[in-house]
Amino acid sequence: MEITLNGETRTVPDGLTAAGLIDHLEMTGQRLAMEVNGEIVPRSQHDAHTLNPSDRVEIVRAIGGG
Repeated sequence: MEITLNGETRTVPDGLTAAGLIDHLEMTGQRLAMEVNGEIVPRSQHDAHTLNPSDRVEIVRAIGGG
């Protein structure tokens, strides 16, 4: 299925969850925030939130520094 990820169209497996997308992108273990269609998806809901075709997903990584 196709989703929009950070402004770019991406093809991902059907039935992918938010957690599955993070795994698919090899971002597991990173500090990040995810928004789907303008709504924040809490980390506690990543396993339960299934993505749908045409979803708009934004992922932002926390970067430390000073």
